[in-house]
Amino acid sequence: MKDFIEKYKSRLLSAFNEDINKNIEILCQSLLHAWKSKKNIFICGNGGSAGNAIHIANDFIYGVACNNKEYGGIRIEALSANPSVITCLANDVSYDSIYSEQLRVKADKGDMLIVLSGSGNSPNVIEAIKFANKLEVNTFSILGFNGGECKKISKHCIHFSIDDMQISEDLQLIVCHICMQWLSNQL
Repeated sequence: MKDFIEKYKSRLLSAFNEDINKNIEILCQSLLHAWKSKKNIFICGNGGSAGNAIHIANDFIYGVACNNKEYGGIRIEALSANPSVITCLANDVSYDSIYSEQLRVKADKGDMLIVLSGSGNSPNVIEAIKFANKLEVNTFSILGFNGGECKKISKHCIHFSIDDMQISEDLQLIVCHICMQWLSNQL
């Protein structure tokens, strides 16, 4: 068991490099700009990444400013959080459009979209990025494996070249927790 734990930790930590660090810094600076200018941030994913999106939205709405109530949290919405909206859009429009249709109603030029994906190839997050790019929304993705289509179409990409879904999902949270802690120190 000890060997298994050490190997998992080693794969997790070895996923970071200087390019990743630079891209995390770009994400942090963009989040700070969106926060200060009261822009909306949207975050989405599928499966565990959808759960991570909800977790991260909570951290940015409340946790980022919990020690400074007068400044307030970040305007962020996890597009994966409302099952009524998701199932309605999946049934009435298409599952591929569950996020892009929400962006059509809610997003404006200058807002931000963060996509979380292991593979980067899920049609619904690809459609979200494509639609957001048309709206001139600042698009980011945090990806594993080979990055898939999302890596090609996101304006900014934090790509961990690791073929492990659980570590890919761990890394999504680590990146966003780094951003959260950094942002809370900027107040």
